[in-house]
Amino acid sequence: MSEAQHTDMGQINILEIMKELPHRYPFILIDRVIDIKFNEKITAIKNVTINEPFFQGHFPDFPVMPGVLIIEAMAQAAGILSVKSLGGRKENELYFFAGIDKARFKRQVIPGDQLVFEVTQLKLARGIGKYHAVAKVDGQIAAEAEIMTAKKEI
Repeated sequence: MSEAQHTDMGQINILEIMKELPHRYPFILIDRVIDIKFNEKITAIKNVTINEPFFQGHFPDFPVMPGVLIIEAMAQAAGILSVKSLGGRKENELYFFAGIDKARFKRQVIPGDQLVFEVTQLKLARGIGKYHAVAKVDGQIAAEAEIMTAKKEI
């Protein structure tokens, strides 16, 4: 049975995430996947710390995580779901953030928060995925959007 035929993989640690995503420090924004169901949904986390490089300039006297990075983190979670649902990433493949719709920000994210990303697959066909993504802190919605990913051979 191929990996894509499994329905539940459970947790994925940072080492496995780094095998599936090409991102590296300071731009890898997912610390752990706490649940994944292929072709269905993924739940991932990001522990936000004052040591993040973007807090030096956004904003030094009132550190707030940039909304675009919250969206990027949701796209990375969607990318992991795409990769795993399609059987893993080959060396010559990348999954790109291809689109965003209906993005809304509801709560500021500050150091000490843990972002929980809940991403649900809406459609995945021919390497193009569409997802509904929600980022939460302490059960409160911080941001949500519809995200698209696209697989491309390089």
